Amino acid sequence: MRLVIARCSVNYEGRLRAHLPQATRLLLVKADGSVLVHSDGGSYKPLNWMSPPATLRTTEPTEELAAEGVVQVWTVQATKSDDRLIVHLFEILHDSSHELGVDPGLVKDGVESDLQRLLAEQIDLLGDGHTLVRREYMTAIGPVDILARDATGGSVAVELKRRGDIDGVEQLTRYLELMNRDPLLAPVRGVYAAQQIKPQARTLAEDRGIRCLTLDYDAMRGVDDAESRLF
Repeated sequence: MRLVIARCSVNYEGRLRAHLPQATRLLLVKADGSVLVHSDGGSYKPLNWMSPPATLRTTEPTEELAAEGVVQVWTVQATKSDDRLIVHLFEILHDSSHELGVDPGLVKDGVESDLQRLLAEQIDLLGDGHTLVRREYMTAIGPVDILARDATGGSVAVELKRRGDIDGVEQLTRYLELMNRDPLLAPVRGVYAAQQIKPQARTLAEDRGIRCLTLDYDAMRGVDDAESRLF
């Protein structure tokens, strides 16, 4: 990763044309060939960029450009098109390179698999007397996230989502229709569980006799943020 802070202007030429007038900006040159132009504001997105594959060529300015104060010219040429990014550098304030190595990628916390594991471990959140039968109970049309039994021994099918919308209700409805044909399981009640459930999804679920359960992920994993509160 190369980081350059410079007073520069930027022109994009190709299928479209764009111009950034002279200002101090951060230029990121990545190992994959991409070049990104950032300002100190305007959210996380770059002001302009060239996606890989691309090649960066650095040249001295022409006499005309040098007379305007340009000290270096970057030409970033796309490999698969005629698009190019031309950066005129007027003053280089910082230039450093860093070897970052291979990135392991983003590990998401609070995904559906985490909710499923925690709810299976805390099955009493469904209500007193509930017991876990199994996670990922397979049906002919896909796996039900959790199959449990209530205090009376009745079957309970649980569909888990981080954010519950109507599609999840429809999915659980299909599972319930199929599972209720099995005399060893029927009758099967449904529970739609999520960290957030949209009002339309809740209305549809309750209209179909499906119970909605809002899950507090932090509480389930034992995180108490009381110290972060002022009151």
